[in-house]
Formats: sequence, C-alpha cells, structure tokens
Amino acid sequence: MRRFAIEHQRFIFYILWLVLGIIQAALTELQDDEAYYWVYSIFPAWGYFDHPPLTAIMIKAGYTILQNEMGVRLVSLLMNLATIMLLEKLTDRRNPLLFYAIIISLGILQVAGFMATPDIPLMFFTVLFFLVYKKFIQNETPVSALLLGFVMCFLLYSKYHGILVIFFTVLSNPKLLFRPLFLLAAGTGFILFLPHLYWQFQNDFISFKYHLLESNVNDYKFSFTTEYLFGQLLIAGPIAGIILIPAAFKFRNNNKDLAIRALQFTLVGFYVFFLLSSFRGRVEANWTAPALIPLAILAHSFILKNALWKKALYITVPLSVAVILFLRLVMIVDILPFVTMKDRFHSWKKWPQEMKRLTHGLPVVWNNSYQRASKYWFYTGQPTLSLNWYRERKNNFNYWPVETDLIHQPVYHADIYNSEKFSNILNTPIGKIGYRYDSSFVSFSTLHFSLKKRSIIIKQNAPLNFYTSLHISPEHKSALQKIEMQKFSIRLGIFKKNKWIKDLPLSITPMQIANTRNLQIIADHQLDKGIYYFRISLQAADYPPTHNSEKILLEVQ
Repeated sequence: MRRFAIEHQRFIFYILWLVLGIIQAALTELQDDEAYYWVYSIFPAWGYFDHPPLTAIMIKAGYTILQNEMGVRLVSLLMNLATIMLLEKLTDRRNPLLFYAIIISLGILQVAGFMATPDIPLMFFTVLFFLVYKKFIQNETPVSALLLGFVMCFLLYSKYHGILVIFFTVLSNPKLLFRPLFLLAAGTGFILFLPHLYWQFQNDFISFKYHLLESNVNDYKFSFTTEYLFGQLLIAGPIAGIILIPAAFKFRNNNKDLAIRALQFTLVGFYVFFLLSSFRGRVEANWTAPALIPLAILAHSFILKNALWKKALYITVPLSVAVILFLRLVMIVDILPFVTMKDRFHSWKKWPQEMKRLTHGLPVVWNNSYQRASKYWFYTGQPTLSLNWYRERKNNFNYWPVETDLIHQPVYHADIYNSEKFSNILNTPIGKIGYRYDSSFVSFSTLHFSLKKRSIIIKQNAPLNFYTSLHISPEHKSALQKIEMQKFSIRLGIFKKNKWIKDLPLSITPMQIANTRNLQIIADHQLDKGIYYFRISLQAADYPPTHNSEKILLEVQ
C-alpha cells in the first residue's frame, strides 16, 4: 500500500483534491457574488458593469449540465485543479511532497478554489501566462507569440487585474517592447479583446469609470492598510503565510533567468500596488490572488534548498490541514453559533421557496441589494430586480432589461429593512423580510439622463442651470404618462468626497420628462464654495430613488 502511494502520489493528490472540491461545491450554499455572476449568465454579453464576461461564460457552461450549485461551480472547480497541475510544471519536480505541502498550505486554493468567481480563471490564466511566457523567451516563434497573445487576452477577459500581470512582466523585461514577435503577441491579445472594448464604448465605459473613479474611494483609515497586510498573510496561509511570503522574497535569481525575474516583479508589484491602493480605500484580500502563483513558485525554489525552512513548513502542514478541513466543514454544516457564518453559508436553503409560495410565484423587487435579488432568483427560479439607491453604488441590475419587462406587471416589493412599513412580514434566517403586493409596478432605474459636459462651474449665488438629454423606452414613456404626480419625484443628490450632502428637489413633472428630449434643469443650491458632485435621481411611489445619471462634477466658485 505504501509503495503504491509513493509510486502514484501525484494521481492520489489530484484525485483527493478533486473529490474534496466536488463535495464542497455540491454541499455549500451559493455565495452572494456567485449568485450575482449566475444572473450574469442569464444575460450573455461581452461585458458587465463589474467584470469582463469569462466568469459568466464558465457558469453558463456548467449550469447547462447541472442546474444546481455544483453546475454553477463545475468549470471553476476543474479550472482550479488545472491551475495546480500547471503550477507544478513551473517548479522543480524533484520533491513533489514539498510542492503538495505548499499547495495544501495555501488555504484560499481550497476554501475558495471551488467557487464561481473571477479569481479562479484569473489564477488559471496567470499560471498559463507564465508557462507560455517561459517557452516564448526560450524560443521566440510566431506560434509561441500567437499563443502568448491568446493567453494575455484571456487574462483580461477573466478580470481587469490581469493587466497587472502583463504590465509587471514587461517591466521586468522592457526589451520586449522592441521585439517584433512580442508586439505580435500584444497585438493578437488586443484584437481578441476588442469585442469587450467595443462593448465598453457602447456603454460609455461604465466598468472603467466605476473601477478607476468610484470603487474603493474612501477617506483613509489606518485600518485599511493593517487589514490589507493581515489579509495577505491569511490568503498565503492561513498558518504557513509567515513562512511562504518571506521564503518567496528571499529567493535569489542568480542565473538572471528572465522567467524568474517576471515572477519576482509580479509578486512584488502586486503587493506594492495594492498596498498603495489601501491608502485610497479598503482593499479586498483576494485582489492579490494572481500573486499566489509567483509566491508558490519562488517559495518552493527557496525552501527546496533550505532544510530548516523545509522542516518549519512541514511542521505547519498538519495544523494548516486541520484548520482548512474545519473551515470546509463549517461551510457545509451549521455547527458554529456565529451570526456571520450562518448568514453567509446557512441561510438560503428553505425560506425562498416559502416566500415564493406566499408571493404566488410573482417577481420580487428588492430594495438596493443585488445579493438578495440574485440569490432569491437562483433559489426560486423566479426573476427578481434590485432597485439600487442613488446614494450607493450601481450594479448590473441598473443595465439589465428586467425593470422594463416588469413595468405595469404585478410584483411583490420586499426589503429586510423597515419591515414594519410593509403589509406582510416573513421571519427568515437573514432577518425579518417585509413584503407587499403591487398590482402595477412602476420604476425608472434604467432611464438615464445624459449631460454633454462632465463638469459644471457656477457662482455661489447663481442657480444651477443645465440641459440634459435622454432616450426614453416606450415602456418608460407609458409609465411616465400614467403615473400620478403625488407618486413621483425627481431630485439632484449632492455629494462631496463621495458622501451625500443634501437633495435638491426639482419641480419637473413626469409629462415634461416623457415629452421632452432635451430637458432644462434649474435648481437653487445654497452650497458653499467648493467641489461637489451631483446625480439626478427619480423615485416612483414607495420604491427607492434610483441612479438616473452619472455623477457630474460641480464646482461652486
């Protein structure tokens, strides 16, 4: 038996990894973002508000085979396995046990490696990129260049963070910019990525504006930086991070290997880039996921030649395995009394079907929660809508045609906040859900006002005066013509440093909006001198006021 285990250790390791992943994927409730990406797959497109389209394509493929949590995660699960197999090819394979010890210690590859998130294809194409790049610099041919371009393209289709992998690799070897075959690779990747860029152009570059200008922009707190640093230790561990991170940084590229140099630049680059980002706002620990690829390779290369480090790592492995297996267990079985764990992993199995019965199988409109809307849709099969509050972030529900399909249709309106204001209440593991029947739904969250200017400058004592244009769908025009004035309002939400300051109510009727292509807006602001932003927001009945324009810069002089 022992001899069989030694001779077939790779086969045993990967089979066990796959079996554990299958069990985890099948028995763990879908997470908020996974459900959101599942809704992505219902609306095929070359892009989405938050991410490029590859995750949606992967979910669509798996869910076509199995209509459950396992189907949503199927392709991600297999891609996670392939990532580790390719990663082993980039290490010295003289000591496979050391490689397995490192992989087992990287807990995120296990507790999140089965989930349908963009980080899974991003890590897969990161390791594939370094594998192809290594072969490219060893033997530059048109075929290797085209293959490199193909991989670069899919890095970007996975998640926008993929551009950092390419950037730091080029930074490690600037001469690439003068090599015709690398330019062929870059051109190939660019051409293959053009459909997504064209989608961005058609949608006013919504993803780029959000990620570059709106996402992760907050007043600095020291905790942003400390949480980031602690988070990096956890995702590189949770126990062995204190060994693997220093080991990776201590490795010396004595042979000046360009492939190793690219790994080092990528590792340092990711950590430094997101460390600096923590001074701009909160950084999610998983944003550095691609850095785990060079981390594992470089740490392996260093520890392989240092017996004391190897011994220290092996000592931590049993503890790492125990912690990770326990985490796997509590994600499946509700055995901990912590509210956070219950909310995240054990709250959505039964009550959605009960609510579907109580709402007679009608669509449910949720207040400002793409998570609840997406998970309710997944667990009931009933279309839902998230009406997003204008003071918080947008998401793809602002762009999907769900609202248009529901106008003047019977729906139920639901929320977990202010449940006492609703006519019905359902007690659930996620809290009290208030809900009410609406025989003719009306909302305007996908009606968008456009301004030619992205900024407006006015005097302190002068009114805010500008023109805006809008294209109104037949459904929205009909809704505007029918809605009662007392059930409609329009306002300008004023913000400063991304914090809401005040609302400026506007005396504009629904009929004026319905019948005017170019609408003049005049408002007394009473603002002090300074830099502000404003956003136009419409509200119908008791539904939340929604995003109806981009944030426009306002300078009061």
